[in-house]
Amino acid sequence: MNNSKRIFLFAVFAAFLFSCQAGKYKLPVENLEILTSSGASVFVKAEIARKDAERTYGFMNRKNIPDGTGMLFVFETDQILSFWMKNTPHPLSIAYIDSSGVIQAIFDMTPYSLAPVKSPRSVRYALEVPQGWFEKTGVKPGDRILLNRP
Repeated sequence: MNNSKRIFLFAVFAAFLFSCQAGKYKLPVENLEILTSSGASVFVKAEIARKDAERTYGFMNRKNIPDGTGMLFVFETDQILSFWMKNTPHPLSIAYIDSSGVIQAIFDMTPYSLAPVKSPRSVRYALEVPQGWFEKTGVKPGDRILLNRP
């Protein structure tokens, strides 16, 4: 193989890796269990965003977010939360979760939209997953996420 082909293949490979890389921050990952009203357990492998900068960046610029994965946004106090999809190309669904782990609401969000998606009441957490994942797995408002937090 000549040098120009090697350089081209390397460039294609590097672009592929860059497009698939995780987010800007190296976040810890936890396997979260969701107990559904039907009694089933559903698991999601979630990156945990605790700091303001991590929460603000979220899934921005991620082109591929596989089913069964997500991001849990952890806040210090209960509050009305508002999320948008600025610079986020992958369609997402968001669950707003109270401090006891109960899902209060689930909304779908549109890629790149600047429209705020607000929680209907004060909550402590938000979980973003690929759009439609909650519906596919039977997760609904009222279901409980088991959280290892005070």
